[in-house]
This record gives sequence, C-alpha cells and structure tokens, in this order.
Amino acid sequence: MSSFVHREFQHEICEITDPRELDDDGRPKRTGTVWTATAHIITAVIGSGVLSLPWAMAQLGWIPGIFTLLSFSFVTLYTSCFLADSYRTPDPITGRRNHTYMEAVKSNLGGKMYKICGLVQYTYMGGLAVGYTITAAISTVALLKSNCFHKNGFGAAGCNYTAMTYIIVVGFVEIVLSQIPNLSTMSWLSVIAAVMSFGYALIGIGLSFAKITSGKGERTTLTGVEVGMGLSQADKVWSMLRATGDIAFACSFASVLIEIQDTLKSWPPESKVMKKANKIAILTSTGFYIMSGCLGYAALGNGAPGNLLTEFGFTEPFWLIDLANIFVMVHLLGAYQVLSQPVLNAVEAWATKKFPKSSFVAENYPFKIFRKKISVNFFSLIWRIIYVVIVTVVAMALPFFNDILALLGAIGYWPMAVYFPVEMHIAQKKIEKKSMRWWCLQSMNVVCLVVAIGAACGAIEGLTHSLRTSNFFEL
Repeated sequence: MSSFVHREFQHEICEITDPRELDDDGRPKRTGTVWTATAHIITAVIGSGVLSLPWAMAQLGWIPGIFTLLSFSFVTLYTSCFLADSYRTPDPITGRRNHTYMEAVKSNLGGKMYKICGLVQYTYMGGLAVGYTITAAISTVALLKSNCFHKNGFGAAGCNYTAMTYIIVVGFVEIVLSQIPNLSTMSWLSVIAAVMSFGYALIGIGLSFAKITSGKGERTTLTGVEVGMGLSQADKVWSMLRATGDIAFACSFASVLIEIQDTLKSWPPESKVMKKANKIAILTSTGFYIMSGCLGYAALGNGAPGNLLTEFGFTEPFWLIDLANIFVMVHLLGAYQVLSQPVLNAVEAWATKKFPKSSFVAENYPFKIFRKKISVNFFSLIWRIIYVVIVTVVAMALPFFNDILALLGAIGYWPMAVYFPVEMHIAQKKIEKKSMRWWCLQSMNVVCLVVAIGAACGAIEGLTHSLRTSNFFEL
C-alpha cells in the first residue's frame, strides 16, 4: 500500500474486509470503464467554450478558424496519449500508480516541476470554476428573459434580471454538489452532464442550420471580421488572439485526465482504456465543434456574439431556447464538479497528512439520511463550502465571459496539455536529447508556447478594455 492514502477513501477502506475488494495499492477496487471515462472527458471538454466558437470563427475566418480548431484537437489527442502512459511509472502497464496529475509530474520530472504543475493546475481549475459559474448564471438570466418577453412582449420593463443574483444561486447549488467525495462516486453526474452538453450543442447547431437553409444566413469571409469602420488593424489582431485562446480553452481537458484515469478498472491496462476513451471523446467533441463553429458562423456571420445562444435567445421557438439554456445550466453544474474535485481532494489529502491525529481533519462521522448511511468529515465539509464561496465571489467581481475564457485557455492549454505531457514522455521513454524525435517534440512545444503567449496577451488586452468600460460586481 502507498505510504499515504487520500482522506476520501479512508472510511471506505475501514469497512472493507475482503482483500478481493481492494486494488493493488490498498484502495477500494475501481469500477470505471471506457464509457464512464468518456463521459467524464466529454463533461470536461464540451463546456461553455462551444458557445463561443462561432464568435471565434468570426474573428479568424473560415480557413484560419478551421485550421486552428483541428490543430488544437490533434495536439490534444496526441499529447493525451503521453499522459495516459504517465499514469504508471516507470512502466505504463506494470509501474506504480500516480493518482493525480501532480503525482505523475513528480514521478517523471521531480519535485520542482511538481510544485510548478500544482500552481498552474489549481489556478486553471479554479478559473474554470469561475467561468462555469458565470456562464450558468448568464444562461439562467437568458431563460428568465426569454419567458418574460414571450409573455409580456420584447423589451418589457419588468424583464430586467441581474446575473449577480443567479451567480449566488449557482454557488448555493455547487455547495451541495461539492460534497460528492470524489470522481469515482460521481459518474452518474458526468453522464447526465455529458447528455446535457450534447443537447445544447445540437440545439445550437440545429438553429444555425435552420437559419442557413431559410436563406437568412449573414455575411462571412475567408479571413473573418474585416478591418474598416469601427475596427482597427490592432483590434483585429487582438480579437484573433483572443479567439485562439477561446479555441484552446474549448479543446483542453488534460488538467483532469490523470484523475479520470484513476477511476478505471485495473484490467484491461488503464493506459489502453484511457487512450480509447480519449479518441472517442476528442473525435466526438471535435465533430461537434466543427459543426457548431462553422454552422454558427455561417448563420450569424461576422457579427456572431460571444455566446451562441444569446443571438437566438428571444426568437421562436422560444421553448427550444429555454431547453438549451436548461441543458447548459445542468451541464455546467456537473462540469464544475469534475474540474474542481482534484483541487478539493488535494487540499484534503494535504490536511490529512499534515494533521493525521486531528479528529476534525481525519475522522469521518457516520449517520443516516432517509435510511441511507453516509459519513461526514467536518474539515471536508467546511473546506468545500469555503472553496465554492471564493469561486462565487470572484465570478461576481469579474463577469467578463469571452476574455476570461481566452485567458484560461492560454494559461492552461500549453503547460497542462503540451509541456508537461511532452517532458514526461521524453523522460519516461528516455528519448535522447537532440535526436530527431526530441527536436520534433520540442518544436511542437515551442509553437504551442508562442500561440499561448499570443492568446494570453490578447485576453489581457480584452480584460483591460472590459475593466475600462465596466464595473466590478456588475453583470
């Protein structure tokens, strides 16, 4: 058994007496399959980023937009195979398990990279939680406005809703859901969320297709929004960089891949099952992205909004738009949890290791709710409430949808989806420095870094502009 067992499994282990119910490291036997892993990945990938793809296509145009989307998807698929092999070290089939992304980095690259990885990963995941909170609240407001306008007429005075109220509502719901202890016990939530993501993506695609076939599609160009009245060359460049960040955000799930792999059964080998799940999920999501981005751009043209559903939000059939916004809300509630669990569990694991004799930190207290036995850890309960409250307050302070997506994509995509997987692959396979394969991998590394820096600069410029024209705690 590993020298330290995460807090969320301690109570379960105490209740297990049959050795056949334990894994090779003494933890409860895992039950995940290729389909549960695929559901987790789709929940993490097909998120709020899909709604911004028509806008991104409008900034880049047909040729650069499609090329950028396919490039990010290919790189994600390629490097996710490296991550899958890094789950066990030194051998991807028989080596010691790394239960988290950070553990994989530590095993392959050492303690210094382990700390850098933790800083990047948890900042990125916290940022995603902020972005998902904002988007869920915006979808709630769109739903309420749509029904109000349908009842009282477009522009009715009583239909002014503030998203701030609903950011708080989302926060309360997430406090409840955050008490789910780990990814292994929330497969049902990922399945529901994945179905919801398909639902609203298909609705957006269908509405775009209907507008195109009716002959009402807006004007598009090969290079996107054109420089001219109201748009300078500098503004065009900044918007293209932000669009690149949005696409990177839409394609990224590497930060939670190892944690998803840790839910899989020990046989067949986790790396083989995970690679299959990666292919299914990425090919599926890329297909949806191409349809959503291209059809959305063809329908809405160079004036496509940052959120696809806002353009169709107050048109008929209004009930279909309502359904799409409900799907968005449910999906993002689940995606928030999938991407927050590594952060929540890491702090709990650290606290248990630091204070192993503390009853407040280490003890689980069983009790019954509706005849169902559950156990509560007071440290976990309070910490998870604090985490959600912090995320909710930040979401209220910085409600800038597209710029936040672009910045998160730029910050998280290169290190989590490219740099660490490539470096771990080089270390694990002992690829000789300055060999042809080494140069090819490092070239991909550098190109993705340059793109990420450009996207980050564009996002920061966009946030600066938003801060000049908007106030904190206003949405």
